Amino acid sequence: MRIGELADRAGTTTRTLRYYESLGLLPPAGRAANGYRSYGDEHVRMLAQIRTLQDFGFGLEETRPFVECLRAGHEAGDTCADSLAVYRRKLAELDACVARLRSVRDQVAAQLARAELAAEAAGEPMCELAPPTERTPTP
Repeated sequence: MRIGELADRAGTTTRTLRYYESLGLLPPAGRAANGYRSYGDEHVRMLAQIRTLQDFGFGLEETRPFVECLRAGHEAGDTCADSLAVYRRKLAELDACVARLRSVRDQVAAQLARAELAAEAAGEPMCELAPPTERTPTP
């Protein structure tokens, strides 16, 4: 298949495909007699692997071990030791991010609880913003 067809099947652009080739993520395409690039199903599989990983938040360079695993003839790109190591690193990053978010959430919840108690102790009513149509215009 030609580059435009591959781009359509992969949901990307021809420019992206050329970029991936320049980085060595995609093997160079064969050339047809007329000089056009000719791609095969292995290119589709590699692009699907790259796109899936990027959708999960993996950086482009992080996809390299998965593509190399496919190039080595494995049925799936995540069955090689280097791919598993990338999964482990990414999982550790995600766990750290979740822990940071939990910590921030706990701090915000504690601050809210303190603020509500202070407002209640002061006997001040909780103020709510009026909808925009009920606001009095300021001069």
